Amino acid sequence: MLTGMQMLRDSRIYVAGHRGLAGSAIWRELRRQGFSCLLGRTHAELDLLDGAAVGGFYAREKPEFVFIAAARVGGIMANKTFPVQFLFENLQIQNNLIHGAYQNGVKKLLFLGSSCVYPRLAPQPLKEECLLSGALEPTNECYAVAKIAGIKLCQACRRQYGCDFISVMPANLYGLNDNYDPLRAHVLPALIRRFHEAKAAGAPGIECWGTGAPLREFLYSDDLGRACVFLMQTYSQEQFINVGFGAEISIRELAEAVKRVVGYEGEILWDKTKPEGTPRKLLDSSSLFDLGWRPQVGLAAGLRLAYADFLSRSPSSDPGGAGAATRCPLPPSA
Repeated sequence: MLTGMQMLRDSRIYVAGHRGLAGSAIWRELRRQGFSCLLGRTHAELDLLDGAAVGGFYAREKPEFVFIAAARVGGIMANKTFPVQFLFENLQIQNNLIHGAYQNGVKKLLFLGSSCVYPRLAPQPLKEECLLSGALEPTNECYAVAKIAGIKLCQACRRQYGCDFISVMPANLYGLNDNYDPLRAHVLPALIRRFHEAKAAGAPGIECWGTGAPLREFLYSDDLGRACVFLMQTYSQEQFINVGFGAEISIRELAEAVKRVVGYEGEILWDKTKPEGTPRKLLDSSSLFDLGWRPQVGLAAGLRLAYADFLSRSPSSDPGGAGAATRCPLPPSA
């Protein structure tokens, strides 16, 4: 029977993907709460696709707690263009990190999934038990399959080896250190960039994909960071748990909101011939809310923070905001 280990202020904590949107939020929250021994590695320092390298890192650095926020991510266009990378690379990354954690005696691990694991037409709001109850959304199927495999591997490690490995499924994320690349960005950062560039160019209108009708739920990245640290300290169950905001907005309404924040005065043109993904995706986060956690950043405030983050970017800026990789002294027993 697993009891749920708690992190101490001097625990050795590894955040995989500490410079990304989710990982940097977890890193900031750990720092805010006073955890002093954080381990982070850039891709240049540690290739997570290399199983031997990951195993060597675990053996040398001996992390006690692991957050897995590293993944290849992207929007509809990226998923459509690179299905092999979204399936193969995500499987490799999470297999290396999860199995390596078991092999090296990690006390507790949190695997970060995605709301896209749910069936395209599952009943709303999406309850955890809806997993594998229907067909997936074709535009992100490969990514979803990889994330489902990660959930199942964590559950299998619990059953077979007694590992305290948990999984969380967040809503659509946005915030500090988001990816604004035109090909790889998710819908919200993609809209921020397109409206900003249209404003700068004086364009009379911009084109958005689909009808604008699909409904989405958005969670500010620092709220996810708080939730992940909270769950690492309080949750120890095989069942993965949803992390959402609790409200949804149509893509059309989102586009209008981003347009206002950016200050763009042109027209929005909807290309109904383009794909727009799952019709609706609202998480049932009641299990998390019942534990006492609630999000703090509403969409209006979050959009302003996200646009300020976009404006602050420059080629010389730290892409993850997490600073240099931290190397803590090894424990005396190492």
